[in-house]
Amino acid sequence: MSQSQYLTALDYHRAGQLARAESLYQQVLALQPNHADALHMLGVVYYQTNRAELAVQSISQALAINPKNIDYLNHYGLALRAASQPEAAIKSFQQAILLQPKDLDIQLNLGNTLLALERFEEAAGYYRRVLRVMPKDEDVRDALCHCLSSLGNQAHAVGHFTQAEACFQEALQFNPRDAALLYNLGNAQRELGKAAEAAKQYQKAIQLAPDDADAYNNLGNVQRELGLLDLAIASYKKALALNPQLYHAKVHLVHQKQHMCDWQGLDDDIAEIRRWVKTQPDAQIPPFAFLAMPSTTAEEQKTCADNWVSNRYATLIQHSKQLDFTHQIKPTQKKIKIGYLSADFRLHPLAFLVSELIELHDRSRFEIIAFSYGVNDKSSARSRLEQAFDQFHDIRRLSETEAAQKIYASNIDILVDLTGFTQTSRSGIAALRPAPININWLGFPGTMGSFHNAPLFDYLLTDSFICPPDSAQHYAEKLAVLPFSYQPNDRKRPVGKTPSRLDCALPEKAFVFCCFNQTFKITADIFAVWMRLLKVTPDSVLWLLDCNPWAKQNLIHQAALHGISGERLIFAPRITIADHLARHVHADLFLDTRPYNAHTTCSDALWMGLPVLTCTGDTFAARVAGSLLNAAGLGELITCTLEDYENKALYLANNPAALDAIKQKLIAEKMTSPLFDTASFAKSLEAIYQTIWKQHLDNIENIDINKNQVPA
Repeated sequence: MSQSQYLTALDYHRAGQLARAESLYQQVLALQPNHADALHMLGVVYYQTNRAELAVQSISQALAINPKNIDYLNHYGLALRAASQPEAAIKSFQQAILLQPKDLDIQLNLGNTLLALERFEEAAGYYRRVLRVMPKDEDVRDALCHCLSSLGNQAHAVGHFTQAEACFQEALQFNPRDAALLYNLGNAQRELGKAAEAAKQYQKAIQLAPDDADAYNNLGNVQRELGLLDLAIASYKKALALNPQLYHAKVHLVHQKQHMCDWQGLDDDIAEIRRWVKTQPDAQIPPFAFLAMPSTTAEEQKTCADNWVSNRYATLIQHSKQLDFTHQIKPTQKKIKIGYLSADFRLHPLAFLVSELIELHDRSRFEIIAFSYGVNDKSSARSRLEQAFDQFHDIRRLSETEAAQKIYASNIDILVDLTGFTQTSRSGIAALRPAPININWLGFPGTMGSFHNAPLFDYLLTDSFICPPDSAQHYAEKLAVLPFSYQPNDRKRPVGKTPSRLDCALPEKAFVFCCFNQTFKITADIFAVWMRLLKVTPDSVLWLLDCNPWAKQNLIHQAALHGISGERLIFAPRITIADHLARHVHADLFLDTRPYNAHTTCSDALWMGLPVLTCTGDTFAARVAGSLLNAAGLGELITCTLEDYENKALYLANNPAALDAIKQKLIAEKMTSPLFDTASFAKSLEAIYQTIWKQHLDNIENIDINKNQVPA
């Protein structure tokens, strides 16, 4: 009798008459309480009528009788999921799949449950299996695309850019006309240094979504990196036309106009950006571009850096808590492990600053380890650095998390970021805190900010000229003050064969003012001073670096407005660093820029015996050349106003004996000047490292490392 009732109930159930079916299932169970199928199907009715708890109870009783029934396990999983027990649901689906690996419904149910838990990678695996059998199922394709897109976004957020790229590429196989996927793929490829490929993705995205301001902005970013500054400008303008509140597009536009020496409207644009820094903390204004803008103050630069850290590194900082790097104090440890993190261990200006320093580090007290995430250019500079370090790790292909884990596994005590917030920045690695102490040095001329008042970097290596004591409030980091200049130098830097003046396109008898700084550092007021100097100095020329054709054209145009023939502006082509150093001999006076001084270009000039005249400001970047000149014993070449700067330049141009005396001093003291005494610099730096490490070990908050003395 009970089986007949069960079959009748089943017919009602299939016909959608759930109430009648439920009543009959209950009658069957009253006669035969262990009727597993009736328990199971009653549970299904409960599930279909949104009574999940009763469904779980009923189907669990059926499973107690027949624990390997695949249908029971599948429906039990659905009931558990509806009852907000997703983890238990997953286990039930997994048991069913073990019994029947090819059942697509169960795999789909498991995938959906994993998706609900945002376990995207696992869910994607099951959706892929279903699609292999049902390749045209739109719902499954959409679900897999959603998984891949979410997984890609998660990977990108924690620096797994290779994984992010792979996810977006796979998703695009199913939906090639999804503008968001193309945009996100472009973002991942840009982070991987694939600018040309990223540009293609942004262009495809724009074709599908022509009103997407962010896509135009990011296209501008990669066009800039490819040297297509005119196209980048056009992209930024389009982005701003679509969304005037896209603050960072305006910042990029202004910075590229600076590179092109297009100064029209810059003052008003910069004033607006300065207001945004104060009033729009979510504006994502890049600190490097901001500090390069005239009139920005040290206080504003710190606010900008704080905002940047909050916007760009908050996810990584939260992720660091999951990594739970614990730094055990090792009292018996004899050597301090210093990790240097950089994109520029190659033929690059940074290499010509630090190479000899790395070689001179005291190996009896320190172990020196490189973590390189830049391209291996196979140059002699790269080879020299690889040999100079005790260990050299190429982490270019590692994600931020993997790189941090590598540094942590290396037991680094002090991690020194030599790149900072520049174009190739991967300071997110340091944000994960793989070492007990983070130091900001050399690459970024300013503070790198804080998150909720906790600095991203513990210390900033500087000197007392760049950072006088009263400037400490403008830095998130503690100031670790070196005794002379913050910048090391390499006395072994290669110098090429000296060219002739004719080779350099310079007139034989002319007085040569020069500035080999990048063009974004040249401002209208500095250029006006230079033009006045050319006017009053007969047979003089201005020798500039040929950075890009737009800057060249604009500078020649500006010179004409000042009444100066374009022929008096000589543009030096980009050549190897060794050959570039060699041609310095034909310049008479290097005219520095303000507010972004010459940095490595200043020490290059001084090393080659070329006097550098600077005008200092109040920010880090505006005081570097003064620091270098101070260390070289040439304080007379440091001015504080443009009027004094102009007068001093004119005096030196008209007094060859005075200028020659400076040149002779540079040559005579080349190997003994504190600026180029790399061995003493190494000792001073190591003394600071030891003091910082002692503070960490002793857990003392108020050790004054600013009074650090060079060991005798």
